[in-house]
Amino acid sequence: MRIDGENGTLLSPGSSAASNSSADEMIENENHSLRDRMADLEKKVHEQTDEIMCLRSTLADVLRRLSTVEGAGRLTTTREGPGRATPTKDQGGRGRHHNHDNREVFKRVASSSSSNIPGRSVSTSHIRRGTHYQSTSSLYSDGHSSSSVSPAPSPSPTQAQTHAPTPHALTTHAQYVRHTPTSPYTSPMRTAQVGALSKRWASTSDFATPNRVTHAHFPTPTNSQLTRRPNSGSLHNLTNLRNATSQLNLTRAREAQYNPDEGVVKLYLRGRPLNLYVPTSVQETYSPTSPSVPPAAKLKLEWVYGYRGRDCRNNVFQLPTGEIVYFVAAVVVLYNVEDQMQRHYLGHTDDIKCLAMHPNKLLIATGQTAGHDRRDARSWRLNPPADHLSPEAEEWPHVRIWDSVSLNTLHIIGISDIERSVACLAFSKADGGSLLVAVDEAPDHNMSVWDWSRGERGYKLLETKCSADQVLAVDFSPVDRSTIITCGKNHISFWSYDSGMLAKRMGIFENRERPKYVTSISFTDAGNVISGDSNGNLLIWQRGGNTVYKMVRGAHDGPVFSILVQKDGAIITGGKDGQIVEWDRELERTGNTIEIPEQFGSPRVVTSGRGTQLVVGTTRNCVLEGTFTFPMRPVMQGHTEELWALAPHPGHHQFLTAGYDRTCYLWDTMAHTIVWSKDIGEPAQSAAFSNNGEIVIIGTTSGRWFVMDAETREMYSQHQDGNEPIQVVKFSPNGQYLAVGSRDNNIYVYQVSEDCRKYTRIGRCQGHSSFVTHLDWSADSQFLQSNSGDYELLFWNGGLCRQIVQTAQMRDVEWASNTCTLTFATLGIWPEGADGTDVNTCTKANHSSVLATGDDFGKVKMFNSPACHQKARCLEYSGHSSHVTALGFLHDDSRLISTGGRDTAVMQWVVSATSSSTSSQH
Repeated sequence: MRIDGENGTLLSPGSSAASNSSADEMIENENHSLRDRMADLEKKVHEQTDEIMCLRSTLADVLRRLSTVEGAGRLTTTREGPGRATPTKDQGGRGRHHNHDNREVFKRVASSSSSNIPGRSVSTSHIRRGTHYQSTSSLYSDGHSSSSVSPAPSPSPTQAQTHAPTPHALTTHAQYVRHTPTSPYTSPMRTAQVGALSKRWASTSDFATPNRVTHAHFPTPTNSQLTRRPNSGSLHNLTNLRNATSQLNLTRAREAQYNPDEGVVKLYLRGRPLNLYVPTSVQETYSPTSPSVPPAAKLKLEWVYGYRGRDCRNNVFQLPTGEIVYFVAAVVVLYNVEDQMQRHYLGHTDDIKCLAMHPNKLLIATGQTAGHDRRDARSWRLNPPADHLSPEAEEWPHVRIWDSVSLNTLHIIGISDIERSVACLAFSKADGGSLLVAVDEAPDHNMSVWDWSRGERGYKLLETKCSADQVLAVDFSPVDRSTIITCGKNHISFWSYDSGMLAKRMGIFENRERPKYVTSISFTDAGNVISGDSNGNLLIWQRGGNTVYKMVRGAHDGPVFSILVQKDGAIITGGKDGQIVEWDRELERTGNTIEIPEQFGSPRVVTSGRGTQLVVGTTRNCVLEGTFTFPMRPVMQGHTEELWALAPHPGHHQFLTAGYDRTCYLWDTMAHTIVWSKDIGEPAQSAAFSNNGEIVIIGTTSGRWFVMDAETREMYSQHQDGNEPIQVVKFSPNGQYLAVGSRDNNIYVYQVSEDCRKYTRIGRCQGHSSFVTHLDWSADSQFLQSNSGDYELLFWNGGLCRQIVQTAQMRDVEWASNTCTLTFATLGIWPEGADGTDVNTCTKANHSSVLATGDDFGKVKMFNSPACHQKARCLEYSGHSSHVTALGFLHDDSRLISTGGRDTAVMQWVVSATSSSTSSQH
């Protein structure tokens, strides 16, 4: 027994033990709470230190600039490239008056900052762009800065709140907006209200609040503590100070920051810092702003697999040279089937939508949609640029007329006249092709007639509203120069061009069945119009009239997609029913028909080839060749839906692709043909070959992945990991493990046995806060590195499926591949203004120090590897019109394969250190 000293009561030994236990528990809870509070305070101090140091550097530079301004009496206007500007003279005058009232605030804050925090210098070196290469630049973001690194596997509630991303940090893809120079003293609030931030002139997260709309005129909580809540006058002055200085120092605030003592370079993506550890061997000499050189290796487009027939019409022709001309993505392909040679016209900047051949069979006109860097089309039409042939202007919808022999561009027309994209084109025939008609896909479907040969930009003779409904085809009469026919949804229209005016007459169906769509038109040698419609009927409209002369019901079971009138007067039609039918002059069947196999799709366009041959483009993106006697054979095949999976063969000149069309193709890069195809029954997202090349793993969008024989296409097994798409699959270098990265934020690791035919799950790597995007194995097959959609770089012990939290230990690990886009070796691949999603894919060559990347703007870029310096110089290549989803070098690095997402194109590039860069942009 003992006496409680406070109240004098007697305590039994049992009650004494319980009291001690309770006291210990309370002390432990208090200690735990204290540790959490200390951790939070340390984090806040670290954030404040960063902001104070940046603010001090900013203010010091502004004071220096103000001194220079007062001494010189004016500001000099300079430009350092698109998207960057310094104040003009008039702006400078206003700026001096604006900042004169705030100089005392500058000095007080600078003095306060310098008395507590040591200064630091920030590099402002710039690299000039060369003529044959481009450079990327620093990353700038409007997101709120956070000093947190990738979260630990099990964060505490306090940490979870600390790491919660801001609303704009959750944006998956930031729309790119061209910069329009503004006053350097424009408020960041106004910039945010106008739209997305410009590349250079925007507030950094060091001076912005998490929500600019509601807190635009108030300091951030951290800065409130820094300034100790100044009075309203000081607060107003400080706000003006930020508005003035944030514009001038955005570059410095967002450049990668290197700490040589710790060997860490901090990269910012949408305001979120990512710590990248510099390898020990280069710590002493490394600087993120060091100059770099473009790679010696260059690319040349050798082959393009694919064709766009799923939604385009009248886009296959045979040239006198024997070449078949068609397009896919932003490339026009001239394909000589006999010689197995391709040439490529690369003048366009985005999706080509239509193609027309001049009556001389040598000139070609192609029309495109608006490019990736487009602004609002209506504002463009109201305020067009002075130079319509500038690179910026060519991002807009236009028509290019070029020589099919030399591939030289002769004329570019329609810039600032075409609002959305070019739906269809046609040259005049009766006068030798002096006119060109183009139809816009804008809501009014404007039709314009051009004297295309007058000047570099042609001369628009007239423009008129064509139809409120979709227009599918346009053509000139071969006998009447002034007659134009258009057709589409609910209409066929007959236009007469006279004295600069167009007179329109609608087609009259009288008591005949009116079709929902008139899908195709052509002309007989007498000038009569033949039309096919969505009901499968053929109609003849007499020359000069707008009423039906003759009708053939049920020519096809479904829409008539194409009508070809041959030189001998015979008529050939192709329909959605998969049949190609021959008719005589009177539209009587001759008995000759061709049945297109279902795997190739329906004939979208039928055109004349050599002799009696027919060339057919299909709805499943295939180009076929054959006659009524000999069966059709594919000369080009392609995917029909979005394409993501790519896997180069580890030992042969072959590669595998798979996409959302549920089809896998194995391609031979030397023969330029398909080795085999396989319908897997589900949309495919990823693929990988085993190290011996005998097994293919295919990941799908449903979380299921297949094990398939690479030669026999036999399915050995299938596995399920979650219900989200399998983003990436990769074998370890020793072949003993398979890593499966899923969109459910997890990486599943499997033990591989029985010659890669049996898979046993080891465990699951958990820790990412967003979906897994890329992963790599270490050269010794022990470790994994992975990226996520939340801009994380995490490391794992592959055999144990445990996260390695001490990431500094991984700085010297050698990686077997480099497909992760967020690593120290890829710091320099991020372009100016990137938001973390712009670069979709990257890959390093197997035997050389070259790194290739693919981005959202259809560009393939080549860097020296490692690309560890910001503003790394690169070689840039165009061809894709959609986001480049995957890249892969062949096993001997002789070629690079790239896949486009929605453009469904697969491009094969020759890698050469001596050849010139890719075909010139004509």
